[in-house]
Amino acid sequence: MPLSPESLLEAVLFASGEAMSKKRLASLLGLSSDQLQAAADRLRETLTERGLALIETGEELDLRTSPEAADIVKKLRESELSRDLGKAGLETLALVLYKNGATRGEIDWVRGVNSSTALRSLLLRGLIRRIEDPTDRRRARYEVTSEALAHLSAERLSDLPRYEEFSAALTREASAQAAEESHDGN
Repeated sequence: MPLSPESLLEAVLFASGEAMSKKRLASLLGLSSDQLQAAADRLRETLTERGLALIETGEELDLRTSPEAADIVKKLRESELSRDLGKAGLETLALVLYKNGATRGEIDWVRGVNSSTALRSLLLRGLIRRIEDPTDRRRARYEVTSEALAHLSAERLSDLPRYEEFSAALTREASAQAAEESHDGN
C-alpha cells in the first residue's frame, strides 16, 4: 500500500536531517504547493502529543523534537557532549577541515554513509557551523569554527598535518564525482 503524502513528507524530512524548502519538497514529492501545505498540516496534527514537531519557517519545513521534550533532549545532548567524537565524528570533521567546508551530500559521498548524526554532534560541540551554500542557496554547507582549530592547536587550516596533500586529493575526488554524475546524467 503506498504511503500518504504526509507520511512521505515525514520520511523525507527525517532522512534529510535538516530543513528543506517547500518548493523542493513539493517537487520531490510530486505535489502542488497547496497539496504540500495540506500534507504538512495533517503531519503536524499527527505529531500532536508526540516527541516530534513539524517546524515551518516561511519557505521551509523541518522535523524536530517537540518543545515538550526539551528537558530529556537536553540530558541526551549533555551525555553526547561528554563522550569522545568517535570514528564517524572524526571522519566528518576531517572532511570539513580538509575540504575547507562541505555539504552533507559531499560528506556522505566520501564516507559512504549518512553523516547527519556526526554533523549534529559536531554542531552541538561548536566545532563546525552551518551556513548557506553560496553556490546553491537551497542547501547548507558546513565549515570549521575557530573553536575546532584551537582544539587542534592550529591557527590556520594550512597548519594541519599534510593539509595541501589531503586538500588536493579531496578536490580531485570531488572533480571525479562531478564528472561521473555528469556522465550518468547524459
